[in-house]
Parts: sequence; C-alpha cells; structure tokens
Amino acid sequence: MPAPDTRLAVSTVIFALRPEPEATPSLWTPFVRRTRDPHLGQWALPGGWLPADEGLEDAASRTLAETTGLRPSYLEQLYTFGDVDRSPTGRVVSVVYWALLRTDEAQHAGEHENVRWFPAGDLPDLAFDHREIVDYALDRLRTKVEYSTIARSFLGDTFTLTELRHVHEAILGHPLDPANFRRSMTSSPDLVDTGQVLTGTPHRPPKLYSYRTPGSARP
Repeated sequence: MPAPDTRLAVSTVIFALRPEPEATPSLWTPFVRRTRDPHLGQWALPGGWLPADEGLEDAASRTLAETTGLRPSYLEQLYTFGDVDRSPTGRVVSVVYWALLRTDEAQHAGEHENVRWFPAGDLPDLAFDHREIVDYALDRLRTKVEYSTIARSFLGDTFTLTELRHVHEAILGHPLDPANFRRSMTSSPDLVDTGQVLTGTPHRPPKLYSYRTPGSARP
C-alpha cells in the first residue's frame, strides 16, 4: 500500500511515424504544455491523476483522449516510475503506458497551442523526469523491434517491405540495407505474402504483406 501522502498518476508515451520531405519517415512523440506549477509552461507527457474508482488502462485512455484527442489501438503498460524526488510537490508514483499509432491513426493527430509533436531524437526540455521516461520507452521499442512483431503497430493491415523497413529505420535511428532486410523479413514465419500488389505505382508494383494473426498455424 502506498503511504497516505503518496499520489498515483498515469502518463503515456506516444510514438508515431511522420513523413519527412524527400526522406524516410521518422519517429515523433507529442507533449502537452503544463498550465500550472510546478514546471509551468514546460512540455510534459499527457497524463493525470488516478481516480480511486478508475482502472489504470481506463485512466490512461481517458487522459490521452482528453489531452491529445488520440485513441490509439495499441496501448500497453510500460513501467512504473516512483523515485522519491521526482516531483517537488510530494511523492508521486506514475504508472506509464506507451501508445503506438498506426498510419491511419497518425494522420488524425493534430497540434494546437498546448499540444506539440517533436522528433523522438530531438526533444525539448521536459518537466519532471519525463525525458528519462521517453528515453526508457525508446530503448524498449528499439529492443522489441529486433525480436518481435511490434512494428506491425505502426502499419495498416497490409504493407510493402519498403514500408516495413522504414518503420524499422525510424525506430532504430539509422538506415538498413534493403537487400539484407528483405531476406530477413521474407524468411520470418510471422510475415505473410498476401498475393496482392500495391497498385498505382510508376514501376513494378511491390508485393503486399501482412503479419500472421497471433495463434494461427504457421507453415
């Protein structure tokens, strides 16, 4: 049980791919401007206090929608941050979630005076320990993309290998050899050739792939 003077909060780190002019997409994350002390005017992760009658994930979804208008399909508990000195107003324990936006969800992500998106590799000064939290989330994402299918959370139901490679490059922060990436991905039992191609391209239409549904039989 937390001490009587300990407050519980939820926060969410959001990652999305945003297009770059004449370049591959890059990883971005939004922040909200604090409208009160402490850290008045600084950027912070979207979140809020945990009510006594609300579940953790429900609170994360609600505060995310209230502050950014986003309702991502991928929302997962990331870690709990509870250093005793992380807030100047008293002991605050934050249960942090992370949200990954699909391409179609990211297209509806807007900005206004108190919500702004920043490149994940070029963040502003953040309130509290929120820079540490984002760095932790980014490290987790880079680790998971190497061994899991988490890249699917940024894509639609079908995608080209180039689009998939761009997701990996944006997360890892460096380019990948296209031929090696293609060999690695096409040998994965998790990836399925749909038998369809992307239409409307000026050159040979690329194949469309999808991720195998969890629990389905593998060849």
